[in-house]
Amino acid sequence: MRVSDVAKRAGIAPSAVRFYESAGALPRAPRAGNGYREYDEADLARLRLVITLRRLGVAPVEAGRLAALCLDRGAVDLDLQPLIAEQRAAVARQRSDLARLDAELDDLEATISAAGRATQGGVTVPDVPIRVLFVCTGNSARSQLAEALLTRHGGPAFEVHSAGTEPRGVSPYTVRALAAVGIDWSSARSKSVDEFLGQPFDYVVTVCDRARQVCPVFPGSYNSLHWGLEDPAEVEGTDAEKLAAFERTRMEVMMRLHPFIELALRARRAGFELAS
Repeated sequence: MRVSDVAKRAGIAPSAVRFYESAGALPRAPRAGNGYREYDEADLARLRLVITLRRLGVAPVEAGRLAALCLDRGAVDLDLQPLIAEQRAAVARQRSDLARLDAELDDLEATISAAGRATQGGVTVPDVPIRVLFVCTGNSARSQLAEALLTRHGGPAFEVHSAGTEPRGVSPYTVRALAAVGIDWSSARSKSVDEFLGQPFDYVVTVCDRARQVCPVFPGSYNSLHWGLEDPAEVEGTDAEKLAAFERTRMEVMMRLHPFIELALRARRAGFELAS
């Protein structure tokens, strides 16, 4: 194969092949009688390995050395094992981040849609706050964090409650995570959704998949949203690691609350205009 052929099959420009040769990542191919350099399948295999290793951040010369070792031994060199493991972990994190981003976009679309539905019915009493109920299984972490943060940042425009389908007490890590941002939640208690049956709400937000499946139906017309939050209580480790998990959840709740507050208030204002 000529340089143009091997470059095409490797998916790079011929100049890149010459660069790897000049950098020492590839041995210079021998010249044929016509003066052109000739490459074989082994050269192509080594070039492909070098390109892959370069994408992983390996320097050209080191990429050439590792590629040669792998081809000579017919197996992955031991020096590559940590690099491969690290890259696999990075890919897994990226997939997780993309899945979470996709879920957050779904949440935002649902919030926008709910706000749009809220504008259609109109609001006749402007002094009535927007009633929101956050629901999870134990009402110990996620829904408590959401209640506390919306109460703080939503102000008097919102009346906020939280409840659990199987309440089991407020986690001390919830109290500590809120205290870190200046919210005293030490007197909070875990509540059952049964306490709120029969009460009307503008928004009922489930924050865990299990609660979503068993959440009861509340009276009147309301907007049902789902925020899929990971349970920080499931994180094991040291005291600091557990607290860090609750603080991450606190930040995730805030990421969802900012657009929710804005859209809910916009829907309420639009409702006033329709009713006036």
